[in-house]
Amino acid sequence: MKPTVALSRRHLLQSLGGGLANLGLAGLLANDGLLAKPRIGGFEANGPHFEPKAKYIISIFCYGGPSHIDTFDPKPALNRYAGEAMTGVGDVVVPQGNPGGLMPSPWKFNKYGESGLDVSELFPNVAQHADDLAVIRSMYAISNDHGPALYQMNTGTLLAGHPSVGSWLTYGLGTENQNLPGFVVFTDHRGGPINGSPNWGNGYMPAAFQGTQFRSTGDPIVDLRPPKDVSRERQRKWLDLLQSYNREHLARNPEDNELAARIQSYELAYRMQVHATEAIDITKETAATRKLYGLDESRTQYFGRQVLMARRLVERGVRVVQVYSGGGNHEPTWDQHWSLKRLHSQHAGETDLPIAGLIKDLKSRGLFEETLILWHGEFGRMPISQRLDGRDHNPFGFTVWMAGGGVKGGTVVGATDHFGYKAIENRKSVYDFHATILHLMGIDHEKLSYHHNGRDMRLTDVHGNVINEVLA
Repeated sequence: MKPTVALSRRHLLQSLGGGLANLGLAGLLANDGLLAKPRIGGFEANGPHFEPKAKYIISIFCYGGPSHIDTFDPKPALNRYAGEAMTGVGDVVVPQGNPGGLMPSPWKFNKYGESGLDVSELFPNVAQHADDLAVIRSMYAISNDHGPALYQMNTGTLLAGHPSVGSWLTYGLGTENQNLPGFVVFTDHRGGPINGSPNWGNGYMPAAFQGTQFRSTGDPIVDLRPPKDVSRERQRKWLDLLQSYNREHLARNPEDNELAARIQSYELAYRMQVHATEAIDITKETAATRKLYGLDESRTQYFGRQVLMARRLVERGVRVVQVYSGGGNHEPTWDQHWSLKRLHSQHAGETDLPIAGLIKDLKSRGLFEETLILWHGEFGRMPISQRLDGRDHNPFGFTVWMAGGGVKGGTVVGATDHFGYKAIENRKSVYDFHATILHLMGIDHEKLSYHHNGRDMRLTDVHGNVINEVLA
């Protein structure tokens, strides 16, 4: 009696072929986030805890500390008491000593939009989008020194070695584009911020979650392209050989997250040779779009190009893009201990038109409602003068604003005292700011954690409350 054959040879080959095709299809669907949780650097993301309001973030970091009382927090009392000592606000802590008298803003404020939001002459173009902004005037931080304050605003803590906000988001949500990093950073052409790359570092997380610094001219990443005499086919063979050795080593050391991240980084770098260059190729943009971002004006050209690239990156699924305005020390930054009028005019003039262009462009492309825009520094500045025409650091009260995905535009939250020295009404901490960012991206800040040194670490540590007033 012949044994029963369940499948003919033809049937078997057809099934195997279909199985291989299904494996390929499954891979494509997973990459598009349609079949499995998103991944980054080979690590599976947790995914959102609830329906997100925003999918992407463009963070505009005004490094050095923009003056809130000269931008989005008008203080008429400074005009009435100009030159007098600041009293009635408790102890006055001046980081660099020698406090002067109360100093009025050199710029006038006007009301804009249906909300009547007060914006100074420094930001006439952003002011046209007043009804899109949620302005938090009652922020406060811990440190009045740039280094620790930058760490707090970027990582939630004053100390080095902790993951940045962008790292937490890519760890929690992954990326939608496996050919680009999940977190990209553009620094100012005058230099980077104090502390350098730890501001966008992965801290104690695997290296796959760190921010990738892009350049806005030439190749986006240094040494991204292979030597001219090395073809992509030859490079692919080298990588395949290297990856085979690495995977053998990883099989013997399955807990080595750094090695797993390194394996993935080689593959990502190979894919980025094509995709990263295309992603920031603004020559493909129309003349009207380039003008919208100020690319035809020398003052706004550099920052405008970076913000336009940020739009192109989120358009392609990059989760977080951070753009720094100001680099180096003192005059090249927003850190105006002297010449406030001249230098704040310079930095605001470089950024005002491109930021307004970004808002308008995102709206026209249907991306505004899913892209969260942040504008902030590491702290604010004092209401009193320093060196006659400057202002010292002020972490006790300052302003940030949010716009876009899930944000209630035309909103003002909290207040500083009548001089603008301290946040006194509805005070909001940096922890609250971070909790709100995570919330808008669909993450409960109390549930997103990473186990390190025997403890479940959080971006907001044991602090933080969502700022519900800014939620749409």
